[in-house]
Amino acid sequence: MRTSHPTLRLLTLLLVSMMTIMASAAISPSLPRLRMAFEGVPGIDLWVRLMVSLPALFTAMGAPLAGVLIDRFGRKRLLVAAVGLYGVAGALPGVLTSLPLILVCRAVLGLAVGGLMTTAAALIADYYTGAERGVVLGRQAAFMGVGGFVFMLGGGLLADMHWRAPFAVYLYAFGVLPLVLFFLDEPEVKRGAAGAARVSLPWSTLWLVYGLAMLGMMIFYLIPVQLPFLLRRLGVQSSALAGLAVGVSTVVGSVVSLRYARVRQVLGYRSIMAVLFACMALGYVVVGLSQSYAAVVGGLAVSGLGQGLLTPNMANWASEVAPEAARGRVMGLLTTSLFLGQFISPLLAQPLIGAVGLGGTFLTAGGLLSALGGTFGALAWIARPRHTPSPSGKGLG
Repeated sequence: MRTSHPTLRLLTLLLVSMMTIMASAAISPSLPRLRMAFEGVPGIDLWVRLMVSLPALFTAMGAPLAGVLIDRFGRKRLLVAAVGLYGVAGALPGVLTSLPLILVCRAVLGLAVGGLMTTAAALIADYYTGAERGVVLGRQAAFMGVGGFVFMLGGGLLADMHWRAPFAVYLYAFGVLPLVLFFLDEPEVKRGAAGAARVSLPWSTLWLVYGLAMLGMMIFYLIPVQLPFLLRRLGVQSSALAGLAVGVSTVVGSVVSLRYARVRQVLGYRSIMAVLFACMALGYVVVGLSQSYAAVVGGLAVSGLGQGLLTPNMANWASEVAPEAARGRVMGLLTTSLFLGQFISPLLAQPLIGAVGLGGTFLTAGGLLSALGGTFGALAWIARPRHTPSPSGKGLG
């Protein structure tokens, strides 16, 4: 495999990764203003929230197909097409006046993200192995967090100007496209749909990983979708402040993500799940009980400690057990799981909000996260080695 520019190649992968997880949430700070612009449309509360979650549904639908395609035909061509589509579909709603057309663009954006994230995950698994892969996955998650902060803060600042303005952040894709063209090599991996189909996959482990990824993202996405409305009820009217608050959790998560490889050296996958669920639980309880902007930001910072471990742990777990010939398919299904959680989040949250309110919804999520943290803590304790651990400290516990 040719590696003419390893540093630029890594940087390109990280810049592409910034376009993924928080892509659909870039317009989150402008949701209250967007709702006012379409006041009177039946079911507008749900439609406005779907502006954030609809891309996730189409990402979930498109990612498995992207995985199959890149296993058969290679990574780079699909990634180039996905980056270009991301820029066009993401920015176009800024000049549209029809709500249905805007929603169509958001759906197409989701397809582009499916291609982006699946291909980026497969390329990292192709290019890097062992401890180096853990380091790169941590950096990838950190850049996702930085991208989330930049997109959310930029979206908030632009939303204070006009609800259409945040769509301009998607033009970022056209700055990344030349880097993809020039600095990413096509990796030399086994190709062929028939070969991939014959590979035996460890489905018991993969279904656990996929289920946890979906659930974790479903709970995490309460923050970008619901937090701007919670802050409005606390008297915070500024979209920029809403974007800054959401960005706090992603920045904290980014710092933690950079330490993922070190954490993985001493803790197994299940132990990491216990830690991250516990941190998220505490943060969500604080947010649910908060009566001030400062308290909300504090809760988001605590939850970010756990969120920073979620994506790299899921990606590393899946890539470790994925056979090379089926790596695209495995990572495509992981992308589906993450973004299906994003889509389901507002659909489940809306009736819960009607029953217990926004604060009660965050408290309920905190209770569920506490139960998950306790469960995985117990599983890790039961599975702990009964002998002196190896110097690496690695394990599945």
